[in-house]
Amino acid sequence: MNYIKLLNAAFEKFFFDDRLNPTHISLYMALFQEWNSSRFADEFYVNRRELMRVAKIGSKSTYHRCVTDLDSWNYLSYFPSNNPYKGSKIKMSIIGTSDEPVTGQYNPILEQLAEQYRPIREPVVYQHHPNNGQAVDSHRPIGGQALVSTINNNKQENNIKQPKGWQAVFIFFEEKGFDADEAKKFFEHYQTRNWQTSDGKEIRDWRAVAINWMDRTEIFAEEKKSNKKQVSQIKDNLRTTKNKDYGQPL
Repeated sequence: MNYIKLLNAAFEKFFFDDRLNPTHISLYMALFQEWNSSRFADEFYVNRRELMRVAKIGSKSTYHRCVTDLDSWNYLSYFPSNNPYKGSKIKMSIIGTSDEPVTGQYNPILEQLAEQYRPIREPVVYQHHPNNGQAVDSHRPIGGQALVSTINNNKQENNIKQPKGWQAVFIFFEEKGFDADEAKKFFEHYQTRNWQTSDGKEIRDWRAVAINWMDRTEIFAEEKKSNKKQVSQIKDNLRTTKNKDYGQPL
């Protein structure tokens, strides 16, 4: 994997893509560095708070909007995680060559440098060992063989472009602390759009779009509450008494 060629191809695509703003680019560069630190792995896990700090993004809703846009515009594939102890998964697109990363090839020197910069922070999945009852790292070979999951995670996570009915949306919103009315608004809004974004692109992950919807709802509610408070203060300042004595000196 050639670091310079990948980065040059990305910057060339940035130049001709008028949809991007500086926040999109800063988030992409933060993700690119994580990709480099993981030795250009096919897929890698990320921490939202750390990415926001590196990309200088102060709003959670801005982060979700940008990462969803990058996913829709084929800069990467974004697989959000509903588990608070497991980060979301990212699959970067190789710009200028093919859409699928080349696996199984790496430079030993680049690998050593990446390990010194930051060790791989991929979540460790443990499995129960039938012999002694101890937890075993699934990536560690046992008896000359590595424990490999037979579940095709990519197919499962890619198969959530649209919710399976209104009930799925209600359950997801309820898990995030939102009521049924907000879930109904979200479902009806995108159902009428045939689950497409505002620019006509097909939604790849309705859950990521729903999270962005929730963030915007919270921001709108906070702004509305702040505006009401300012209006009440103005009314208090204009309040006067009818029993004022105009004979008193100023």
